[in-house]
Amino acid sequence: MRAFLAMNERLPPELLAVLAEDAEPSVRSNVVQYWKHAPEPVRRALLTDSDPSIRRSAASAYSPPSDLLPVLLADPETRAIAVRYVDPPPELAGDPDSGVRRAVAAHPNPSAELRDVLAADVDVFVRSTVAARPDTPSALRESLVATLTTDDPLTEWVLSFPRNTHTCPPRASAPPKLTREQAAELLARAGL
Repeated sequence: MRAFLAMNERLPPELLAVLAEDAEPSVRSNVVQYWKHAPEPVRRALLTDSDPSIRRSAASAYSPPSDLLPVLLADPETRAIAVRYVDPPPELAGDPDSGVRRAVAAHPNPSAELRDVLAADVDVFVRSTVAARPDTPSALRESLVATLTTDDPLTEWVLSFPRNTHTCPPRASAPPKLTREQAAELLARAGL
């Protein structure tokens, strides 16, 4: 009930602030999702919540105060999201999380040196992000595009979206119709 209550955007701020401290993560999650203009003390509490999913949601929903940025950058759960709020330090180009490196590559103002380091990244999605940047020199873009092929059909399909070359997979055929007895037999074999 409290989770549904937190979805009501017309609740008074005092009640939303109480729900932001609720013991149930789903309630706090709904507060983040539906209270976009939460006051700073509430945002701070949600940005430093004990639940990693709440911290991630809050970091995506709210611009963090500058004094919390070091905390968010140190947290593996929020680091990739927090990158957008800082000038990315060079060590983030070597972060073990490819999502962080991708966020650095997508940052509006990475240095040319940082961009060049990320252009040599092992992750195809990081290189694709560098190639898609409007400020990437054309020679570098062409060399990157040549490296963006993969034998994995799923990765290739995901990479096709930024290129606008994606196609939907063919429609799967419908499963055969089963008699009641055949369905019962299948369920029995599955232990259901």
